[in-house]
Amino acid sequence: MKVLKFGGTSVGSVESILSLKKIVEGENDDVIVVVSALGGITDKLIATSKLALGGDESYKAEFEFMQKRHYEMVDAIIDDEEKKSGLLHTIDRLFEELKSIYYGVYLIHDLSPKIQAAIVSYGERLSSHIVATLVNGAKRYNSLDFIKTIKKHGKNVLDSEVTADAVKETFRNRTQKSVVPGFISTDRNTGEITNLGRGGSDYTASIIAAALDAEVLEIWTDVDGFMTADPKVIHTAYTINELSYVEAMELCNFGAKVVYPPTIYPVCVKNIPIKVKNTFNPDSAGTTILSHVENDSKPIKGISSIKGTTLITVAGLSMVGVIGVNRRIFTALAENGISVFMVSQASSENSTSIGVRDVDAEEAVAVLNNEFSKEIRTGAMFPMHAESGLATVAIVGENMKHTPGVAGKLFGTLGRSGISVISCAQGASETNISFVVDGKSLYKALNVIHDSFFLSEYKVLNLFICGVGTVGGNLIGQIKSQYTELMEKQRLKLNVVGIASSHKAIFDHNGIDLDNYQALLKESAESDTQKLKNEIISMNTFNSVFVDCTASADVAALYQELLEHNVSVVAANKVAASGDYDSYLKLKETALRRGVKFLYETNVGAGLPILGTIKDLCNSGDKILKIEAVLSGTLNFIFNEISADVPFSETVRRAKEEGYSEPDPRIDLSGKDVIRKLVILTREAGYKVEQEDVEKNLFIPSGFFNGTVEEFWKNLPTLDAGFEKKREELQNEGKRWRFVAKMNHGKTSVSLEAVGQQHPFYMLEGSNNVVLLTTERYHEYPMQIKGYGAGAGVTAAGVFANIMSIANI
Repeated sequence: MKVLKFGGTSVGSVESILSLKKIVEGENDDVIVVVSALGGITDKLIATSKLALGGDESYKAEFEFMQKRHYEMVDAIIDDEEKKSGLLHTIDRLFEELKSIYYGVYLIHDLSPKIQAAIVSYGERLSSHIVATLVNGAKRYNSLDFIKTIKKHGKNVLDSEVTADAVKETFRNRTQKSVVPGFISTDRNTGEITNLGRGGSDYTASIIAAALDAEVLEIWTDVDGFMTADPKVIHTAYTINELSYVEAMELCNFGAKVVYPPTIYPVCVKNIPIKVKNTFNPDSAGTTILSHVENDSKPIKGISSIKGTTLITVAGLSMVGVIGVNRRIFTALAENGISVFMVSQASSENSTSIGVRDVDAEEAVAVLNNEFSKEIRTGAMFPMHAESGLATVAIVGENMKHTPGVAGKLFGTLGRSGISVISCAQGASETNISFVVDGKSLYKALNVIHDSFFLSEYKVLNLFICGVGTVGGNLIGQIKSQYTELMEKQRLKLNVVGIASSHKAIFDHNGIDLDNYQALLKESAESDTQKLKNEIISMNTFNSVFVDCTASADVAALYQELLEHNVSVVAANKVAASGDYDSYLKLKETALRRGVKFLYETNVGAGLPILGTIKDLCNSGDKILKIEAVLSGTLNFIFNEISADVPFSETVRRAKEEGYSEPDPRIDLSGKDVIRKLVILTREAGYKVEQEDVEKNLFIPSGFFNGTVEEFWKNLPTLDAGFEKKREELQNEGKRWRFVAKMNHGKTSVSLEAVGQQHPFYMLEGSNNVVLLTTERYHEYPMQIKGYGAGAGVTAAGVFANIMSIANI
């Protein structure tokens, strides 16, 4: 025998109630069907009673609305006219009773708990008659006859023994299909109508299942089961196949509104499994709740949260070692009907923090200030301190007690994401770790925990890409082409949530369509660097990475604040790493302190692993003594192309046309780009240096760097004859030009040099770069790193590699 419970959404529409009919009639076993009121009707019954209490005649319209809804439901789902006539007669009678009660409330302006309980009972009484008529062969049983409560401490609580006996007696000769209204009950002694509380239909079903030793209790609702987290917040959340009773109880008590918490205990005692199923998707396997889950390897099963948390701190030196303080706290709150869902106390005992809902905060503070008024007056205790606007998060899983380091991983993950934990609590059973964070951080906290503990199918990086020129455009193309493969082979999702050009920006938490980003940018509102920074910070996404594919000093100026907000930075832009030394050092220190990354491998050598190699050498205890390098792919291309047939001015033009040089080639010809790269290399090698410290030996007269770009191109051919004369001399000597950057024990210089055939730089082809590292270990034979060092494609690939290194942390 099975017990099937259908919630309000499962009987709330024609579609859902017909699905209920199909599910129940498809069962071959005996079933008892417990139903809630039609979706939204319980709230409507309560709201209408309050209108009547206030003497507001609009209660009549609300009453008529409820009548009409039930009549329309009957008309839509019952085809048999004889059945329909009998059902409508019953519904008319019930509504007449309800109408009289409302009119009485309206007249005498009295709405006692007894009357309110009677009013809300009509929702289930009406729906159960409709379902019993709809399901072929079904018989309705009245819960008011066998679900019994007793008054304790002013509340109606289930009388378990009397109810169990009454259930057994009622269903001794049951039919194959039985229908029961959930939620409602009667007082054992007075016979007055009571109820089991909101969510009580689940409880009704559990009570019946336990009393009759059912094979299974099925809770049919509007979700596929328990989810690893709230899918409205975490799009990668998925259904949990199996949970233990303990895990389900923890999740239910802490915000997961799938099952009413008291439901679990009666069937748990009898070891009856609970299945949570979706009325709108009956083929889904749902979630099964058992005493023990086999082959369960995950340390945590799910994440729940409670918004609107207030943390109240009871503190004072008089609390230390004094017995009974906590008893007074919780007794005072309990006597005023205030529920505490989390408690945290320091071992010093000088403070206790309690979590309550925001709606209870003001009253809770007043109650506690009154309870400890004497101690507060004497200064032995402080007035209550309440901090609102918080959120409480709980991670749940029985395997946590068998897995060392879960708490460490949890708080480390939160810390790296810039989320401060205000208070935390963990029971000795180790099935639940609860903590309080700022409410603004809830979305980020849930996502980063879900991602970190492998509850998500994919690890997610949220990327903000600034700059959509040659490098940025190539990067977006590479991300798009690798997107599916990374998801399939590495379980990594690169979610581009922001793209900015020089004047426009687009943002989307769920990810931007990379096939259409250019059109979206064109249609977007105007933006600037400050708006860009503010939007990134306000989005507060987890695992955020800002990718700078510009050469802008204004964009580089955003790094510090982004790092402070735990956004990692990947920069193709050289400005920050080569700028003011103290600022550079502060960026690195901030990234280290905040547990995020500041990466800029492509600042030197595009896609070549130069900076990473220097970092590895230094970290292993080696010391960089000298650096000799050809670092400009543009200049190398120019001096490789120059010949008797191709003059100097033409090689510069070709470099620009083929995308090797900056749009303004003077940036390359001035050696500024090489100087920046040399400064970065020197700093990474452990030396303090500024750009002004570099000795500059340039090969273009300074006058060429003044005026407009057009004037530069016009005057450039005047240098051709001089370069050709010197080139011819070098050719006769068997030498070639190379623009060389050098660092020797911290002293730096750049110059155009002639190198012979035996020099490692002589055979450097095209736009390739080469770096020679002389270290304490690589002293006699310097380490050589050589390869393609310019071009948008390889630079974008290097940026992509930096992004991937963050993903693999």
